[in-house]
Amino acid sequence: MIKLNEIIKQEGTVKFFGDEACMIQGLAFDSRKVESGFAFIAVKGTQTDGHSFIESAIKSGATAIVCENLPETLSEDITWIQVKDSAQALGEIASAFYGNPSSKLRLIGVTGTNGKTTTATLLYRLVQDMGHKAGLISTIVYMLDNDQVKASHTTPDPIQLNWLMNEMVKKGCTYCFMEVSSHAIDQKRISGLDFDGAIFTNITHDHLDYHKTFSAYINTKKKFFDNLKTGAFALSNIDDKNGNVMLQNSVATRRTYSLFTMADFMAKILEKHFDGTLLQINEREVWTHFVGRFNAYNLLAVYGASFLLGFKPDEILLSISKLKPVDGRFEVFRSVEGIYAVVDYAHTPDALSNVLSTIEEVRTRGDQVICVVGAGGDRDKTKRPKMASIACRFSDKVILTSDNPRTEDPLQILADMEKGLDAMEKKKVVTIPDRREAIKTAKLLASSGDIILIAGKGHEDYQEINGVKYHFDDREVVKLIFGIT
Repeated sequence: MIKLNEIIKQEGTVKFFGDEACMIQGLAFDSRKVESGFAFIAVKGTQTDGHSFIESAIKSGATAIVCENLPETLSEDITWIQVKDSAQALGEIASAFYGNPSSKLRLIGVTGTNGKTTTATLLYRLVQDMGHKAGLISTIVYMLDNDQVKASHTTPDPIQLNWLMNEMVKKGCTYCFMEVSSHAIDQKRISGLDFDGAIFTNITHDHLDYHKTFSAYINTKKKFFDNLKTGAFALSNIDDKNGNVMLQNSVATRRTYSLFTMADFMAKILEKHFDGTLLQINEREVWTHFVGRFNAYNLLAVYGASFLLGFKPDEILLSISKLKPVDGRFEVFRSVEGIYAVVDYAHTPDALSNVLSTIEEVRTRGDQVICVVGAGGDRDKTKRPKMASIACRFSDKVILTSDNPRTEDPLQILADMEKGLDAMEKKKVVTIPDRREAIKTAKLLASSGDIILIAGKGHEDYQEINGVKYHFDDREVVKLIFGIT
């Protein structure tokens, strides 16, 4: 419980009506979650406008309403706060309500199209390995030191974010590593948070169903770096053509990493195998359990961020040598016959290209690559034909199958993918909408030494069809088909 005037910033507040010192029991921006004594923050969302649910919130017991547009009639027993930007206010209010927990942690955000989950998770594991308590907010899971909470979004809403960080503080955590999605930046879910560092991995064709243009997508990511405080660090992959763009205008300490050009943190791939990669990072060698160039970038980002957090190079490299891949990120399985299956979350053209290029680099001549891939429904349709074309370019055989069709017809999604194929490519392709059958068929087509890539879902343990999530885990299916216990 806290007084309202202790969690409301004067900056951004337009008008205040009622008892400024009324006691607040909790916060909600969803009227269905309002309880007695709550403050309801009316936020204009992409689907609904919270202002339409003010009356519902009051009926559920809200004693304070924060909104951009005041109703014509104001209930006298309610405290009303009119603000310029409800989304911005929500983050700031949530942070203040929970005692500004992000200021009590060394909070590092990771943003980019690909590599966010791996980079954030490996940083969390590395810091834990070095004996420090840390938290993790990722697509896969939220970790409060060693306690696990199932993830709902890549970046949660501001109320949940601050609750999670407050729980981390209670458990003695001193670090928090979190993925920062472009949606979260645009929707101001990270407003009110005190970041000590930010990492840019890369930016490629994705989320244009939301951002509409690639330029808007880039500018959204850049806002994260533009808003960093003096004293924080901004670490960017300058092998990405937009890597330096992220650093422009940032008042943070700007640092770079690269595999191919001069940078503050540099790496070379010395050896690459299916069971790991030998890297040279800033003139020091380290054997890692990771495969592929994209993972070299992830590990280099981890090294750079750890160094900027004050850890010593030898300590960092020792911990990196012990790290293992993240669930569903180039996760390798081997059957008794010697067939390999790689389960990966690659669901964008660039990510799929990266994974298939990695397989190409480590496979033995004569071994065939069979790619099982689909595309999600209710998402950017322009990447569907590109995904199919990339799969054909790098694979000997391709099985197009269902991913998460959501509310779309799976057959229409597959038809959209097929539009990216020419006559020769179509000869490589078979379409099997049932994902389980597609994976089984890939196994039947494979021989010893062959590699099956099952792309798109990675760690996910469901198929979303017409609003219902049915249990489905690519890894479980592979283990069953391969006879792995």
